[in-house]
Amino acid sequence: MRTRTVLVDPAPPEKPAYDRPSKSQLKRDMTALQELGRDLGELSRDRLKELDLPEKLHEALLAYQNITAHEGKRRQFQYIGRLMRDIDPVPLRAALERFNGASKVEIQDMHLAERWRERLLGDEPTALAEFAAAYPATNFQELRVMMRNARKERETGKPPRDFRKLYQLIREQMGGSSARQPDAAPPEGAPDEDAEE
Repeated sequence: MRTRTVLVDPAPPEKPAYDRPSKSQLKRDMTALQELGRDLGELSRDRLKELDLPEKLHEALLAYQNITAHEGKRRQFQYIGRLMRDIDPVPLRAALERFNGASKVEIQDMHLAERWRERLLGDEPTALAEFAAAYPATNFQELRVMMRNARKERETGKPPRDFRKLYQLIREQMGGSSARQPDAAPPEGAPDEDAEE
């Protein structure tokens, strides 16, 4: 009898190269697209128009905003995620960051205007001079009348009509809804917004 010699290759066979992403990675990518779709669904209709989305996705996002049932929202959310597969998410994420950044600036400007109003209505003698230095185009006669009327409203407990008008005038002088005057320093004692972040 002859003994057979078995030839065994000591090196394990090479695994075939797998050039596609794993199922887990695909699932993470789809979940990220769904989350992006949910964030888009929270935007106002005007902001959605600005994004220049495909018609089907735009309609799906508008429908998502109108659905109130939890299960219906979940299904629409999944449908939006499916539609998002055909779209490059990078410009959409950039647009969302831009919108959120604009909202932060808007909120900071609102707080700054409120602080100016409180300083102008307070007993601080330098507040008006500092406001004049920061916003020289202000109609100061109108500003003084509003300040006087707002103080009277506070003292007598009347509705704060001129108090609100004063705030609106300050916001207009600050440059509108989101444009901030570069030379306008925040009021004394106000925290610096840049230091908070």
